[in-house]
Amino acid sequence: MQKRRWLYLTVAVVAAGLTGSASASEFPLPPPGSNMVGKLRVVTARQQDTLLDIARHYDIGYNEIRAANPGVDPWLPGAGTRVLIPSEYILPPKPWVGIVIDIPARRLYYFPPEQKVVYTYPVGIFRPKWPDPLGSTRIIAKVKDPSWTVPKNIQEEHAKAGEPIPAYFPPGPDNPMGELALETGWSQIYIHGTNKPWGVGMRVSHGCFHVYPENEVQLFKMVKVGTPVRSIDAPYLVGSDGDGHLYLQSFQPLPEYSDPNSPQQRAVDAITRYLASADAKPMVNWQRVIDLVHRPNTVPTPIDIGAPGLEQIVDQLPAEPYRYPPYGADANQATPPGANPPQP
Repeated sequence: MQKRRWLYLTVAVVAAGLTGSASASEFPLPPPGSNMVGKLRVVTARQQDTLLDIARHYDIGYNEIRAANPGVDPWLPGAGTRVLIPSEYILPPKPWVGIVIDIPARRLYYFPPEQKVVYTYPVGIFRPKWPDPLGSTRIIAKVKDPSWTVPKNIQEEHAKAGEPIPAYFPPGPDNPMGELALETGWSQIYIHGTNKPWGVGMRVSHGCFHVYPENEVQLFKMVKVGTPVRSIDAPYLVGSDGDGHLYLQSFQPLPEYSDPNSPQQRAVDAITRYLASADAKPMVNWQRVIDLVHRPNTVPTPIDIGAPGLEQIVDQLPAEPYRYPPYGADANQATPPGANPPQP
């Protein structure tokens, strides 16, 4: 493996230059009275583009790009198709410290100490019946070139599904653990890259959190051992961007996390909690809330009376041409785009 040691700083610079990830994932913290970052944008697809390419460029997960563009074919959106980039986020409930992972949102937030910024990345989360713990832990190790000895129960699951896998994956671009990993204090749970980046934003793991390989490069550089990690079950996020409107971001609740309240009640409770501590208290359009509960939309949507509808907001956004090269089939591995090993 010595011939395949990476210059991770160089990789990060190259990957950021090719994909725009550095600018797509970092945002200044919002001013007082707001808990939203980013903005919506629209791009015009070309014939060769896929929704997955566009999503990855803007650090968007599969679940987010599909929900934002209902009815658009993820593999063949078509030349001239307007594609909504849902790169506006309601931040998770405070404290904004260390790493916070909102599991239903399938999104990770990193709040570096003594910096007024937040980094946010999409994550692939657990498969059905493999729930992650909720609560707090810390990063206990940083691992370069991890290997993976596959637990027996995971081998058996794949064999029963007709998809047998090896008992051991050595380090390298075909390792499901990726090429960089942050080990949490939860047993056998890592935040790591993946050899299947197109699965980011899906339910693909057996407990770990999968991020795009280029995002893991960024995280690996920034995050120190001892960084707090908090995982939450928050399918309904409520906030304001300071424009006087109230927004709701809704995600499909996960059945693995049982809650005594109905989804509608959970949304109402989230709105009530937010308004209790907010200075401005706009009147809520409860019909919009009900609609968002029944048809979750990962895009922050205005829910106050008199606010424009999301469709109206999106229709008014100017479209910019998407000019970036496709990632291609070779990018569906653990090596960040543009990162080539040194020649022997």
